[in-house]
Amino acid sequence: MSSNNLISLVSVALITLLIGLSSVFVINPGQAGVVSILGKARDVAFLEGIHFKPPLISAVDIYDLTVQKFEVPAQSSTKDLQDLNARFAINFRLDPIQVVEIRRKQGTLENIVTKIIAPQTQESFKIAASRKTVEEAITQRTELKQDFDDVLGARLEKYGIIVLDTSVVDLEFSPEFAKSVEDKQIAEQRAKRAIYVAQEAEQEAQAEINRAKGKSEAQRLLAETLKAQGGELVLQKEAIQAWREGGSQMPEVLVNSGSEQSGVPFLFNVKDVQR
Repeated sequence: MSSNNLISLVSVALITLLIGLSSVFVINPGQAGVVSILGKARDVAFLEGIHFKPPLISAVDIYDLTVQKFEVPAQSSTKDLQDLNARFAINFRLDPIQVVEIRRKQGTLENIVTKIIAPQTQESFKIAASRKTVEEAITQRTELKQDFDDVLGARLEKYGIIVLDTSVVDLEFSPEFAKSVEDKQIAEQRAKRAIYVAQEAEQEAQAEINRAKGKSEAQRLLAETLKAQGGELVLQKEAIQAWREGGSQMPEVLVNSGSEQSGVPFLFNVKDVQR
């Protein structure tokens, strides 16, 4: 065999091998492939495995079917016309059944995010936020997110995009509303303080009443004791106690008139008399 024939044979083998290799493609797990022949997408998507396509005139676009995550900003006005800014983290995946339609209408995954998911997120947030006042957006955050999820899921489903979950990464309010919330909290704290002071004053007043009642009751009991037999002894005891509390020493002599009508003893110190 001549060298020219050998070269030709090798060339034909190489060309055949290249053509054969270009007609085979592999789809990995979690992917889907769309074959386009002369720029026109075929109607069936190819899932994981080895597949064949027309050589030289066809191309394969691979789409990731696993869960994708992107953060998307959104702005809206609430039912009471307050500005509300948010940032959502959206977990989604492409519907394998609609991959061909996605290839025809949206193209790449980047186009899907920028041309479909981002604007639909914005519109869905506007709808959800318009159903709540700004205070409800704070106190009913779960309901706000659920409304957003429902609207976004229905809108993206038409494009072959399945929303798996969303989360609110950030939720911001206008400076005016933030100031009003701060002022309201201060007013509430002052009101609570005023209630506490009023309650404290009321308790103190009640304590004074109780003390006055106790003193009155003590005086009543003392008066009844003085009226009873032996009341003069109480008077003497009170006189001695008062005299001692005045800072004087205990007297050496206590003189009583001996009269039953006498209530208070006469007190003197013998040493003072001698002086």
